[in-house]
Amino acid sequence: MKKLGFGLMRMPTQDPTDQANVDIAQVEKMVDLFMEKGFTYFDTAWMYNGFASESVAKKVLVDRYPRDSFTLATKLHAGFFNSMEDRDKVFYSQLEKTGAGYFDYYLLHGIERSMLPKYEGFDCFNWLLEKKAQGLVKHAGFSFHDSAELLDELLTKHPQMEFVQLQINYLDWESEWVQSRACYEVAVKHGKPVIVMEPVKGGTLAHVPQQAEQLFKAHASAMSVPSWAIRFAASLPGVMMVLSGMSSLEQMQDNLSYMEHFTSLTEEEKNLCFEAAKIINGQIAIPCTGCSYCTGGCPMKIAIPQYFSLYNEDMREHLEEKGWTVNFSNYDILAGEFGKASACIGCGQCEEVCPQHLPIIQNLKEVAAHFEH
Repeated sequence: MKKLGFGLMRMPTQDPTDQANVDIAQVEKMVDLFMEKGFTYFDTAWMYNGFASESVAKKVLVDRYPRDSFTLATKLHAGFFNSMEDRDKVFYSQLEKTGAGYFDYYLLHGIERSMLPKYEGFDCFNWLLEKKAQGLVKHAGFSFHDSAELLDELLTKHPQMEFVQLQINYLDWESEWVQSRACYEVAVKHGKPVIVMEPVKGGTLAHVPQQAEQLFKAHASAMSVPSWAIRFAASLPGVMMVLSGMSSLEQMQDNLSYMEHFTSLTEEEKNLCFEAAKIINGQIAIPCTGCSYCTGGCPMKIAIPQYFSLYNEDMREHLEEKGWTVNFSNYDILAGEFGKASACIGCGQCEEVCPQHLPIIQNLKEVAAHFEH
């Protein structure tokens, strides 16, 4: 397989306030172009795009292409089962929603230490292997958001897992929280192929500070800024697939332009990425990837990722010169549809599911202080 995978978690919508209202016509064009260029890997999950992603996969892919012409991956997340029976309810609902008949890759989703007792307690690793033995899953693995130490423990305890999906990008490479490099090295040590998620960190590495962009453009003026992030991940030995949550036909076209005939980064180019990371880390306020895991269970319906994105943009502005930015208006528009940041009641459900382990409650207080004064 070619190394670029289509992540069906940030698909274009017809209504920016409704992630489930997917622009089917545009996604069909994206799928067609993707397949035409010889790419075949599609990644979905139960909760993506407001729980609509798997159904959309059926419309845009499964119903339109022969089953053996594409590769489909989906996942079981600990937030959506509370018994052994629930595991099967989710799994067979996923088969029905996608119409796929079987899944080429199936993952236990977003494993971290706080969720591990649930996956272990309901014997999910053996359950997944049973699904593989039944022919309903071709390859069994898991996605992971925790320390390299815990990953080592898991791969030692569950050697039957065939692959691991990790958050890897040049910004998180040396992060003490994400531990991209350390987790990658553990996977390599265990001989497990790696699927990369968040290579562009939810769009953060598509819109870098001007100083970082100038670094890239001075070296290769024709290459887009996000191309550096995708190619960084794809250049790592042992990486079998890099997922990109493409949300427009233009993003798809850009990704295909350099991944159709992929060439690895040179050592000099890798070092440029690390230089850019130093610049970006000095300016980013809240390292949110926009995955939206936090919003599904929010009792106050707060648009957490959108507010964090607006806040990050403003923190990069010279506010002492401008005093006001369009993000204040954008915040008010969102707040008319969703709960304000100040509406947070501190229940903590968002922090429990955040893959980045962000202090969301405190971050929302900072957002409220900025936009609601």
